[in-house]
Amino acid sequence: MGYFFTILDFAFTVYQYMIIAYILMSWVPQMRDTGIGQLLERLVEPYLAPFRRFIPPLGFIDISPIVALIALRFAHYGLVSILIKL
Repeated sequence: MGYFFTILDFAFTVYQYMIIAYILMSWVPQMRDTGIGQLLERLVEPYLAPFRRFIPPLGFIDISPIVALIALRFAHYGLVSILIKL
């Protein structure tokens, strides 16, 4: 069971870094046209889209990815606590 928690933690951590990389790539528009940028867009944008629908940008600042990262962290803690109880 310890290996499962390690893999689960690793998957959540990798996805968080993917979201952060996608956010940083938005500062350089040419990076989104690369293969890695398009891959990150296909993997991250479906998760970020619901947050962007409900949280409007504040001027030029889009805070929805920050809320998405916090929600992902809460989901991670919740899933781990549920699995520990089983």
